[in-house]
Amino acid sequence: MQRTTLVANTSNMPVAAREASIYTGITLSEYFRDQGYNVSMMADSTSRWAEALREIYGRLAEMPGNGGFPAYLPTRLAKFYQRAGKVTTIGNPNREGSVTIVAAVSPPGGDFTDPLAQRKHFPALNWLSSYSNYINSLDSYYDKIDNEFISLRGEAKKIFQEEEELNEIVQLVGKDSLAETDQVTLATAQLLKDDFLQQNSYSDYDQYCPLYKTIWMLRNILTWHKLAYKAVSSVGENKTITLEMINRAMGPVIHRISSQKFENSTKEKKS
Repeated sequence: MQRTTLVANTSNMPVAAREASIYTGITLSEYFRDQGYNVSMMADSTSRWAEALREIYGRLAEMPGNGGFPAYLPTRLAKFYQRAGKVTTIGNPNREGSVTIVAAVSPPGGDFTDPLAQRKHFPALNWLSSYSNYINSLDSYYDKIDNEFISLRGEAKKIFQEEEELNEIVQLVGKDSLAETDQVTLATAQLLKDDFLQQNSYSDYDQYCPLYKTIWMLRNILTWHKLAYKAVSSVGENKTITLEMINRAMGPVIHRISSQKFENSTKEKKS
């Protein structure tokens, strides 16, 4: 307890105090970080903080956003989480410190029926709505490692955007009514989600993924997407290639693609 700092804020305290408490906590964390310490901040909970913002927003009689929360809530959340990380401080002596934010979520009524959590979607992030101001900061480094990585990343994001649009159609008319090219897009998006992005931090093969492995996994999945998309798009006079035919003919290949994460990442391998 001697190395613990508490910012207590009970539910009967003013709303403004509830809003300010989380900023007080992160500022204290940064204070110890600048002294060269590695700080872990537990925010319990960000849901209560968001509710305080909603209450203040309502009292100001401003137009509410999704769920009655203020429209600027995603920006506030992003700014809060972006204050985490490792830094080298200015001044002497040279010091390195870090802040790790562990945020708890307490939905109203204890309702944890979030679709991401139910699908065992870890890390539980929405890849389309989530964003970062630092997405282009490492582009020069990626170019040195592999000059195709940035374009591969863009292709993967495009597939997710197309998948979101197609899912709305699927809910209305069913998956079987989609064109074969659209079904290929959905299949590729599923590969990217299940076998590329979702990670299990408790397994030896998945708790750490070097950049070279990330690149060749992504390249292999997108190469399959391009070839399958081209195959179903090529319609001859007497033959039509479907995704089902591709799955039957290339079952072992697809299995190898989906099993890439199980490859040993301790020894460097080339694509």
